[in-house]
Amino acid sequence: MSDGALRGTRLGATSYETDDHVELAPRQTIHYDCPNGHTVSMIFSVEAEVPAVWECRCGAEAVIRDGEKPEPKPTKPQRTHWDMLLERRSIEDLEVLLQERLELLRERNAPARKTA
Repeated sequence: MSDGALRGTRLGATSYETDDHVELAPRQTIHYDCPNGHTVSMIFSVEAEVPAVWECRCGAEAVIRDGEKPEPKPTKPQRTHWDMLLERRSIEDLEVLLQERLELLRERNAPARKTA
């Protein structure tokens, strides 16, 4: 094996660059207050758009300090099975189907009652 300059080092594991002459982007620390009493501090770029709400480690929504919680976006009410059924059929149609199914069930159970 040759006597190289990299002997005894782990390639890719250690950086030999220094932080000399490196200017970091301007930053700001934003504090969020959780309703459970926690404080979340996040570092953002000065140019970044800072969100008004951040998720706390406990899962609650922390609001930016000295800020107001934004109003939730309007959402559509959840459609139930019954709502979708009423879009396809009228109540009268459903009554007719119910009577047909009840008659079939009664006919299917009728012979079993006679033999018992």
